Amino acid sequence: MLGDLKPLLVEPRNERDRLGTFFRINLDRARTPVGLDDAFAGALPSACWLVCGGPSLTDLPIDEISRSAVPVMTVNLAGSGLLRPNFWTSYDPTCRFLKSIYLDAGITKFVHARRATDLVPETTLKVADCPNLYFFDSEPGRNYGNFFDRSSDRILDWSDSLLQAIDILYRLGFRTLYLAGTDMRVRPSREQIERAATRDVHFDLNVGLEQFLKDCEAAGLPAEELDRLPQGRQYHFAETKPIRSAALTDRHYDRVAQQLRLARRTFSSHGLSIVSVTPGSRLNDYFEYRPAVDILQETRIRFGDPMSESTLGRYHTRGPRLPKGVGPMRDVGPYRPPRSKSHRRPAEAHEPIPIGAAPVQQSNDLAGCLSDAAANVRIVPREVG
Repeated sequence: MLGDLKPLLVEPRNERDRLGTFFRINLDRARTPVGLDDAFAGALPSACWLVCGGPSLTDLPIDEISRSAVPVMTVNLAGSGLLRPNFWTSYDPTCRFLKSIYLDAGITKFVHARRATDLVPETTLKVADCPNLYFFDSEPGRNYGNFFDRSSDRILDWSDSLLQAIDILYRLGFRTLYLAGTDMRVRPSREQIERAATRDVHFDLNVGLEQFLKDCEAAGLPAEELDRLPQGRQYHFAETKPIRSAALTDRHYDRVAQQLRLARRTFSSHGLSIVSVTPGSRLNDYFEYRPAVDILQETRIRFGDPMSESTLGRYHTRGPRLPKGVGPMRDVGPYRPPRSKSHRRPAEAHEPIPIGAAPVQQSNDLAGCLSDAAANVRIVPREVG
């Protein structure tokens, strides 16, 4: 009989139950799920610095940001030469990024599953060989209303690393994001602006680089001539693009800024707060801007200051250390409503008595029950000896 029994297979409700959002990949393509969803959520809304590669990043208090009690996520080449992040993600091909990011076991990395067999730059290793690196699948078909789709086990794909990073951080459990280095603009250099002015063309920050380039070409100043002049600071790290490519990047930044603007209601309804600490960012028209020094002061009060907390006498401290003025606390269980009479266990049902049968007499008289039982007991004497 036991040999005929088949194992009970419980079908998962959906793909998310089977795999989860993040997973490891072996080089035989086997996937191992890793339960990171909401792993960084806490009783207080968890916060994270989200650092991009804008040129303004070098003007921010980077050392204080990296030493704060708030973790840092960087995207692509952002932060290179300035700080080591806690989290990192990328969108573009692997060959564009840095060996020291992929092989640093202290950085938690998130990349698309299609990158698993890419070679790590300057090594013979595959991306799937890297420590503390997790993969995900992407989903391009979402709308603003389901920017955060918790019924899906995939990460948003709108062809942008910043949007991808926001969805990843939300999945991990972060609910406050401080955006640094998110200039979301590409400006021409001072020399390019001065050359354009000789043709009566003027750069308007709110119009953008693409229109500036069109006006220059209409005035007889081609892009090739502008490229022969010194380029402006396009990133905080050493990298530049020709002005035509820079104009396309500026247009992409504008599109992403508008997408974030249109997703604000979804952010609000899902409890996500986005704060820009980037002066002059395109996002400052649509999201709260606060100086980084103010945010740092707030996080020291809220989460503690790792650089100034006193350790003297801590090993001799006894009992809890509560904030001043806090009243007594009791750990109580959740509310359980009392059972009303209507919820009492119903009386056991008895089988109906067949027609013509003598009814069974039930008595609650204990003495009578014992007397009836004694009368029905037959005592048979046995011969002794």
